[in-house]
Amino acid sequence: MTSSMPFEQDEPRLHGEYKVPGGKLVVVDLDVVDGRFAHVSLSGDFFLEPDEALLDINRAVTGLPEGSTPAEISAAVTAALPADTVLFGFSADAVAVAVRRALSKASGWADHQWEVIPPSVLPTHLNVALDEVLTEQVGAGLRKPTLRFWDWEEPSVVIGSFQSFRNEVDPDGVARHGITVVRRISGGGAMFMEAGNCITYSLYVPQSLVDGISFADSYAFLDAWVMAALEKLGITAFYVPLNDIATEQGKIGGAAQKRLANGGMLHHVTMSYDIDADKMVEVLRIGKEKLSDKGTRSAKKRVDPLRRQTGLARTEIIKAMQEVFTERYGAAESCITDAELGTARERVQSKFGTEEWLHRVP
Repeated sequence: MTSSMPFEQDEPRLHGEYKVPGGKLVVVDLDVVDGRFAHVSLSGDFFLEPDEALLDINRAVTGLPEGSTPAEISAAVTAALPADTVLFGFSADAVAVAVRRALSKASGWADHQWEVIPPSVLPTHLNVALDEVLTEQVGAGLRKPTLRFWDWEEPSVVIGSFQSFRNEVDPDGVARHGITVVRRISGGGAMFMEAGNCITYSLYVPQSLVDGISFADSYAFLDAWVMAALEKLGITAFYVPLNDIATEQGKIGGAAQKRLANGGMLHHVTMSYDIDADKMVEVLRIGKEKLSDKGTRSAKKRVDPLRRQTGLARTEIIKAMQEVFTERYGAAESCITDAELGTARERVQSKFGTEEWLHRVP
């Protein structure tokens, strides 16, 4: 008896799904035959014109080596599409992510067991050291992907990995206000942080979660949950490329990232709750060039605190964020282990608390 199926199926087909942030669902079903993609079928709730372009995409992916990178898959799809093709709600990059997820090279939020570490007061040096240690732990598979909320007591400035201490910080203001200055492992700009005036959190994730997603798009992708939490509190927030988070009333925060060689990734965000703008401009050197593309003359006007926009206590906002993350991803509450804390303290002594690290960019 001859089967009506176009091919025989001994193993379940590989299946990958990717929901584009702010866009549509992209689904890919495929097989791997002799190390190459076969029987590729793209589907989803996206829009695509002309209709025949769906077959062009399937043909473009079919025959590619199993080890194709996201960039190679995306390039093949792009090259196969006629010039007048319109992709609405998805992209060639999104197809690549779905393919990689089918191969288990890329992962989705639901593929991981998540943990949340609630705020606990720690010295700022220890907070930045823990970011490195916990990212390493996730990369090595020794800790589940984790969301950690910071807390601290001493007024601090946390400068980016590549910032010049001399150019970013005013030593007179630092001395006058008793500011602790530390350097973190991620890039980006300086954060002025007094106890209770900011909300800071760190995500420690495997890089497979953002496999195939561009560096720029990964910011909004990793913060979709917090945008939902802010929406729940009555705030409509959005990303201003590359890494600013804003509302119609102004900037409320910024994000930074660091990817480690062992596969771990750090994504952290600081949002202003009730910032002392006068003190901030006495401590930080925020020049005209920094503000040149921000559409404002004053650094004081760049940051619009969450307290004014919500009328809520800082603890209530953090609680709402934690609840949304927990509900979305089935996260369990966790804590920093004694071993992780001990390693972080050692890292403060050898790195984050040293003058060499603080002034590595003079």
